[in-house]
Amino acid sequence: MQHSKRIMVTGGAGFLGSFLCERLLDQGHDVLCVDNFFTGSRWNVAHLLSNPAFEIIRHDVTFPLYVEVDEIYNLACPASPIHYQHDPVQTTKTSVHGAINVLGLAKRLKARILQASTSEVYGNPDIHPQPEAYWGNVNPIGPRSCYDEGKRCAETLFFDYWRQHSLRIKVARIFNTYGPRMRPDDGRVISNFVVQALQNKPITVYGDGSQTRSFCYVDDLISGLVRLMATPDGITGPMNLGNPAEFTMLELADLVRELTGSRSKIRFMPLPVDDPRHRRPDIGYAAATLDWAPETPLREGLGRTIAYFDKQLTSPRGRHQLAAE
Repeated sequence: MQHSKRIMVTGGAGFLGSFLCERLLDQGHDVLCVDNFFTGSRWNVAHLLSNPAFEIIRHDVTFPLYVEVDEIYNLACPASPIHYQHDPVQTTKTSVHGAINVLGLAKRLKARILQASTSEVYGNPDIHPQPEAYWGNVNPIGPRSCYDEGKRCAETLFFDYWRQHSLRIKVARIFNTYGPRMRPDDGRVISNFVVQALQNKPITVYGDGSQTRSFCYVDDLISGLVRLMATPDGITGPMNLGNPAEFTMLELADLVRELTGSRSKIRFMPLPVDDPRHRRPDIGYAAATLDWAPETPLREGLGRTIAYFDKQLTSPRGRHQLAAE
Protein backbone atom coordinates (compact mmCIF):
# COMPACT_ATOMS: atom_id res chain seq x y z
CA MET A 1 0.00 0.00 0.00
CA GLN A 2 1.10 3.55 -0.74
CA HIS A 3 2.10 5.57 2.31
CA SER A 4 -0.59 8.14 3.15
CA LYS A 5 0.57 11.76 3.06
CA ARG A 6 -0.93 15.12 3.94
CA ILE A 7 -0.88 17.07 0.70
CA MET A 8 -1.73 20.72 0.08
CA VAL A 9 -3.12 21.81 -3.29
CA THR A 10 -3.21 25.57 -3.82
CA GLY A 11 -5.82 26.50 -6.39
CA GLY A 12 -7.47 23.26 -5.35
CA ALA A 13 -11.03 24.39 -6.17
CA GLY A 14 -10.11 25.28 -9.75
CA PHE A 15 -10.50 23.23 -12.90
CA LEU A 16 -7.24 21.28 -12.62
CA GLY A 17 -6.96 21.55 -8.85
CA SER A 18 -10.30 19.89 -8.17
CA PHE A 19 -9.39 16.87 -10.30
CA LEU A 20 -6.00 16.68 -8.57
CA CYS A 21 -7.63 16.75 -5.12
CA GLU A 22 -9.93 13.94 -6.26
CA ARG A 23 -7.03 11.82 -7.54
CA LEU A 24 -4.98 12.28 -4.36
CA LEU A 25 -7.94 11.32 -2.18
CA ASP A 26 -8.48 8.21 -4.32
CA GLN A 27 -4.87 7.29 -3.60
CA GLY A 28 -5.56 7.42 0.14
CA HIS A 29 -3.96 10.76 1.02
CA ASP A 30 -5.25 13.56 3.25
CA VAL A 31 -5.80 16.64 1.09
CA LEU A 32 -5.81 20.30 2.12
CA CYS A 33 -7.42 22.41 -0.62
CA VAL A 34 -6.43 26.10 -0.55
CA ASP A 35 -8.25 28.57 -2.81
CA ASN A 36 -9.40 32.20 -2.76
CA PHE A 37 -12.25 31.39 -5.20
CA PHE A 38 -11.34 34.07 -7.74
CA THR A 39 -11.67 31.56 -10.57
CA GLY A 40 -12.11 28.38 -8.53
CA SER A 41 -15.49 27.27 -7.26
CA ARG A 42 -16.82 25.39 -4.26
CA TRP A 43 -19.04 23.53 -6.70
CA ASN A 44 -15.95 21.84 -8.14
CA VAL A 45 -15.16 20.21 -4.79
CA ALA A 46 -18.65 20.03 -3.24
CA HIS A 47 -18.71 16.26 -3.73
CA LEU A 48 -15.50 15.95 -1.68
CA LEU A 49 -16.67 17.83 1.41
CA SER A 50 -18.14 14.73 3.06
CA ASN A 51 -14.78 12.94 2.83
CA PRO A 52 -13.05 13.15 6.24
CA ALA A 53 -9.66 13.18 4.49
CA PHE A 54 -10.54 16.42 2.65
CA GLU A 55 -10.23 19.92 4.10
CA ILE A 56 -10.72 23.29 2.41
CA ILE A 57 -9.37 26.72 3.40
CA ARG A 58 -10.23 30.05 1.79
CA HIS A 59 -6.88 31.78 1.43
CA ASP A 60 -4.94 33.95 -1.02
CA VAL A 61 -1.41 32.62 -1.61
CA THR A 62 -0.03 36.14 -1.87
CA PHE A 63 -0.18 35.98 1.93
CA PRO A 64 1.82 33.41 3.94
CA LEU A 65 0.05 30.28 5.12
CA TYR A 66 1.15 28.25 8.13
CA VAL A 67 0.09 24.61 7.93
CA GLU A 68 1.75 21.21 8.31
CA VAL A 69 1.94 19.10 5.13
CA ASP A 70 4.25 16.59 3.46
CA GLU A 71 3.84 17.75 -0.15
CA ILE A 72 2.63 20.88 -1.95
CA TYR A 73 1.16 21.26 -5.42
CA ASN A 74 1.13 24.96 -6.34
CA LEU A 75 -1.65 25.47 -8.89
CA ALA A 76 -2.84 28.87 -7.65
CA CYS A 77 -3.14 31.39 -10.50
CA PRO A 78 -5.85 32.36 -13.00
CA ALA A 79 -4.93 30.61 -16.24
CA SER A 80 -7.24 32.03 -18.92
CA PRO A 81 -6.51 35.39 -20.62
CA ILE A 82 -9.86 36.91 -19.64
CA HIS A 83 -9.25 36.20 -15.97
CA TYR A 84 -5.52 36.88 -15.69
CA GLN A 85 -5.83 40.15 -17.63
CA HIS A 86 -8.71 41.30 -15.40
CA ASP A 87 -6.22 42.30 -12.69
CA PRO A 88 -2.74 41.90 -14.21
CA VAL A 89 -0.90 43.25 -11.15
CA GLN A 90 -2.62 40.70 -8.92
CA THR A 91 -1.85 37.96 -11.46
CA THR A 92 1.86 38.74 -11.25
CA LYS A 93 1.64 38.87 -7.45
CA THR A 94 -0.07 35.48 -7.39
CA SER A 95 2.69 33.91 -9.47
CA VAL A 96 5.64 35.61 -7.76
CA HIS A 97 4.57 36.34 -4.17
CA GLY A 98 2.59 33.11 -4.17
CA ALA A 99 5.68 31.15 -5.21
CA ILE A 100 7.78 32.84 -2.52
CA ASN A 101 5.21 31.96 0.15
CA VAL A 102 4.74 28.30 -0.81
CA LEU A 103 8.49 27.85 -1.26
CA GLY A 104 9.10 29.33 2.19
CA LEU A 105 6.55 26.92 3.62
CA ALA A 106 8.16 23.98 1.83
CA LYS A 107 11.58 25.05 3.10
CA ARG A 108 10.36 25.15 6.70
CA LEU A 109 8.63 21.78 6.40
CA LYS A 110 11.30 20.17 4.19
CA ALA A 111 8.38 19.23 1.94
CA ARG A 112 8.46 18.25 -1.71
CA ILE A 113 6.82 20.92 -3.87
CA LEU A 114 5.53 20.99 -7.46
CA GLN A 115 5.00 24.15 -9.49
CA ALA A 116 2.27 24.17 -12.13
CA SER A 117 4.04 26.24 -14.76
CA THR A 118 2.78 26.72 -18.29
CA SER A 119 3.57 26.43 -21.97
CA GLU A 120 3.18 30.22 -22.05
CA VAL A 121 6.77 30.48 -20.80
CA TYR A 122 7.67 29.72 -24.45
CA GLY A 123 5.74 32.78 -25.69
CA ASN A 124 5.23 32.93 -29.45
CA PRO A 125 7.77 30.19 -30.19
CA ASP A 126 10.42 30.18 -32.92
CA ILE A 127 10.91 26.43 -32.37
CA HIS A 128 8.19 23.89 -33.06
CA PRO A 129 7.36 21.65 -31.23
CA GLN A 130 8.67 23.21 -28.02
CA PRO A 131 11.28 21.25 -26.03
CA GLU A 132 12.14 22.08 -22.42
CA ALA A 133 15.57 23.38 -23.49
CA TYR A 134 13.95 26.20 -25.50
CA TRP A 135 14.15 29.52 -23.62
CA GLY A 136 11.14 31.06 -25.31
CA ASN A 137 10.16 34.21 -27.19
CA VAL A 138 8.13 36.26 -24.72
CA ASN A 139 7.03 39.90 -24.85
CA PRO A 140 7.81 41.25 -21.35
CA ILE A 141 5.54 44.32 -21.63
CA GLY A 142 2.45 43.07 -23.46
CA PRO A 143 -1.07 42.41 -22.13
CA ARG A 144 -0.27 38.71 -21.58
CA SER A 145 3.02 39.42 -19.79
CA CYS A 146 1.52 39.36 -16.31
CA TYR A 147 0.92 35.64 -16.75
CA ASP A 148 3.81 34.68 -19.04
CA GLU A 149 6.50 36.53 -17.11
CA GLY A 150 4.93 35.80 -13.74
CA LYS A 151 5.19 32.08 -14.44
CA ARG A 152 8.75 32.46 -15.76
CA CYS A 153 9.77 34.29 -12.58
CA ALA A 154 8.12 31.56 -10.49
CA GLU A 155 10.27 28.96 -12.28
CA THR A 156 13.34 31.08 -11.49
CA LEU A 157 12.40 31.16 -7.81
CA PHE A 158 11.84 27.39 -7.69
CA PHE A 159 15.24 26.66 -9.16
CA ASP A 160 16.96 29.23 -6.93
CA TYR A 161 15.42 27.57 -3.85
CA TRP A 162 16.62 24.23 -5.24
CA ARG A 163 20.19 25.53 -5.73
CA GLN A 164 20.38 27.65 -2.58
CA HIS A 165 18.37 25.59 -0.10
CA SER A 166 18.39 22.07 -1.65
CA LEU A 167 14.60 22.20 -1.77
CA ARG A 168 12.94 19.19 -3.39
CA ILE A 169 11.22 20.81 -6.36
CA LYS A 170 9.29 19.68 -9.44
CA VAL A 171 8.31 22.04 -12.28
CA ALA A 172 5.67 21.01 -14.83
CA ARG A 173 5.02 23.08 -17.94
CA ILE A 174 1.35 22.47 -18.68
CA PHE A 175 0.04 22.80 -22.23
CA ASN A 176 -3.61 23.40 -23.16
CA THR A 177 -5.80 21.17 -21.01
CA TYR A 178 -9.58 20.77 -21.20
CA GLY A 179 -12.44 18.79 -19.71
CA PRO A 180 -15.43 19.06 -17.36
CA ARG A 181 -15.38 21.81 -14.71
CA MET A 182 -13.98 24.41 -17.09
CA ARG A 183 -15.87 27.65 -16.61
CA PRO A 184 -18.19 28.57 -19.49
CA ASP A 185 -16.98 32.18 -19.23
CA ASP A 186 -13.23 31.55 -19.09
CA GLY A 187 -12.56 32.63 -22.68
CA ARG A 188 -10.47 29.56 -23.57
CA VAL A 189 -10.91 28.18 -27.03
CA ILE A 190 -12.61 24.87 -26.17
CA SER A 191 -15.06 26.37 -23.69
CA ASN A 192 -15.78 29.23 -26.13
CA PHE A 193 -16.41 26.91 -29.08
CA VAL A 194 -18.51 24.42 -27.11
CA VAL A 195 -20.71 27.05 -25.43
CA GLN A 196 -21.24 28.92 -28.70
CA ALA A 197 -22.02 25.71 -30.58
CA LEU A 198 -24.50 24.47 -27.98
CA GLN A 199 -26.33 27.79 -28.21
CA ASN A 200 -26.14 27.82 -32.04
CA LYS A 201 -24.30 31.14 -31.86
CA PRO A 202 -21.47 32.08 -34.24
CA ILE A 203 -18.20 30.34 -33.32
CA THR A 204 -15.51 32.97 -32.86
CA VAL A 205 -12.27 32.10 -34.66
CA TYR A 206 -9.41 34.57 -34.31
CA GLY A 207 -7.19 35.29 -37.30
CA ASP A 208 -7.69 32.97 -40.26
CA GLY A 209 -8.02 29.89 -38.04
CA SER A 210 -4.75 28.34 -39.20
CA GLN A 211 -3.05 28.81 -35.81
CA THR A 212 -2.61 25.53 -33.97
CA ARG A 213 -3.00 24.20 -30.46
CA SER A 214 -2.65 20.77 -28.85
CA PHE A 215 -5.25 19.68 -26.31
CA CYS A 216 -4.72 17.33 -23.37
CA TYR A 217 -7.69 15.82 -21.52
CA VAL A 218 -7.69 16.65 -17.82
CA ASP A 219 -7.42 13.04 -16.54
CA ASP A 220 -4.25 12.51 -18.58
CA LEU A 221 -2.71 15.74 -17.34
CA ILE A 222 -3.40 14.89 -13.69
CA SER A 223 -1.71 11.51 -14.16
CA GLY A 224 1.38 13.33 -15.42
CA LEU A 225 1.46 15.70 -12.45
CA VAL A 226 1.14 12.88 -9.91
CA ARG A 227 3.83 10.81 -11.65
CA LEU A 228 6.19 13.79 -11.75
CA MET A 229 5.71 14.43 -8.03
CA ALA A 230 6.57 10.79 -7.30
CA THR A 231 9.92 10.87 -9.13
CA PRO A 232 13.26 10.81 -7.25
CA ASP A 233 14.56 14.12 -5.91
CA GLY A 234 17.13 14.38 -8.70
CA ILE A 235 14.36 14.88 -11.26
CA THR A 236 13.30 18.51 -11.01
CA GLY A 237 12.01 19.38 -14.47
CA PRO A 238 11.01 21.60 -16.05
CA MET A 239 8.96 18.97 -17.84
CA ASN A 240 6.41 19.47 -20.61
CA LEU A 241 3.03 17.85 -19.96
CA GLY A 242 0.52 18.00 -22.79
CA ASN A 243 -0.78 16.26 -25.87
CA PRO A 244 1.45 16.45 -28.97
CA ALA A 245 -1.53 15.94 -31.34
CA GLU A 246 -1.95 19.30 -33.08
CA PHE A 247 -5.10 20.88 -34.53
CA THR A 248 -5.86 24.16 -36.27
CA MET A 249 -8.62 26.29 -34.83
CA LEU A 250 -10.77 25.63 -37.89
CA GLU A 251 -10.35 21.87 -37.44
CA LEU A 252 -11.38 22.22 -33.80
CA ALA A 253 -14.41 24.36 -34.70
CA ASP A 254 -15.57 21.81 -37.29
CA LEU A 255 -15.20 18.93 -34.81
CA VAL A 256 -17.14 20.81 -32.11
CA ARG A 257 -19.93 21.57 -34.59
CA GLU A 258 -20.06 17.93 -35.62
CA LEU A 259 -20.17 16.58 -32.04
CA THR A 260 -22.81 19.09 -30.90
CA GLY A 261 -24.92 18.93 -34.07
CA SER A 262 -24.74 22.71 -34.05
CA ARG A 263 -25.99 25.10 -36.73
CA SER A 264 -23.34 27.66 -35.76
CA LYS A 265 -21.46 29.57 -38.44
CA ILE A 266 -17.82 30.67 -38.19
CA ARG A 267 -17.17 34.31 -37.30
CA PHE A 268 -13.62 35.53 -37.90
CA MET A 269 -12.12 38.14 -35.57
CA PRO A 270 -8.67 39.81 -35.39
CA LEU A 271 -5.94 37.91 -33.55
CA PRO A 272 -5.36 39.06 -29.95
CA VAL A 273 -2.02 40.73 -29.17
CA ASP A 274 0.86 38.25 -28.70
CA ASP A 275 -1.38 35.24 -29.39
CA PRO A 276 0.98 32.35 -30.25
CA ARG A 277 0.74 31.01 -33.80
CA HIS A 278 1.65 27.47 -32.78
CA ARG A 279 1.67 25.49 -29.56
CA ARG A 280 2.72 21.85 -29.36
CA PRO A 281 4.78 20.10 -26.68
CA ASP A 282 7.76 17.88 -27.17
CA ILE A 283 6.96 15.26 -24.52
CA GLY A 284 9.99 13.03 -25.05
CA TYR A 285 11.34 13.85 -21.57
CA ALA A 286 8.05 12.98 -19.87
CA ALA A 287 7.66 9.80 -21.91
CA ALA A 288 11.17 8.59 -21.02
CA THR A 289 11.11 9.67 -17.37
CA LEU A 290 7.51 9.04 -16.32
CA ASP A 291 6.47 6.41 -18.87
CA TRP A 292 3.64 8.85 -19.56
CA ALA A 293 1.72 9.92 -22.63
CA PRO A 294 -1.86 11.19 -23.10
CA GLU A 295 -4.37 8.42 -23.78
CA THR A 296 -7.63 10.27 -24.45
CA PRO A 297 -8.33 11.18 -28.12
CA LEU A 298 -9.69 14.68 -28.69
CA ARG A 299 -13.02 13.38 -30.02
CA GLU A 300 -13.58 11.30 -26.87
CA GLY A 301 -12.54 14.03 -24.46
CA LEU A 302 -14.63 16.62 -26.28
CA GLY A 303 -17.66 14.35 -26.01
CA ARG A 304 -17.34 14.30 -22.21
CA THR A 305 -16.71 18.05 -22.10
CA ILE A 306 -19.71 18.84 -24.31
CA ALA A 307 -21.96 16.70 -22.10
CA TYR A 308 -20.76 18.65 -19.06
CA PHE A 309 -21.35 22.06 -20.65
CA ASP A 310 -24.72 20.99 -21.99
CA LYS A 311 -25.81 20.25 -18.43
CA GLN A 312 -24.20 23.41 -17.04
CA LEU A 313 -25.92 25.73 -19.50
CA THR A 314 -29.30 24.69 -18.15
CA SER A 315 -28.27 25.26 -14.51
CA PRO A 316 -28.74 28.58 -12.68
CA ARG A 317 -25.00 28.76 -11.94
CA GLY A 318 -24.02 28.29 -15.59
CA ARG A 319 -26.54 30.87 -16.77
CA HIS A 320 -25.25 33.32 -14.15
CA GLN A 321 -21.62 32.92 -15.30
CA LEU A 322 -22.57 33.52 -18.94
CA ALA A 323 -24.73 36.51 -18.04
CA ALA A 324 -21.76 38.06 -16.21
CA GLU A 325 -19.39 37.53 -19.14
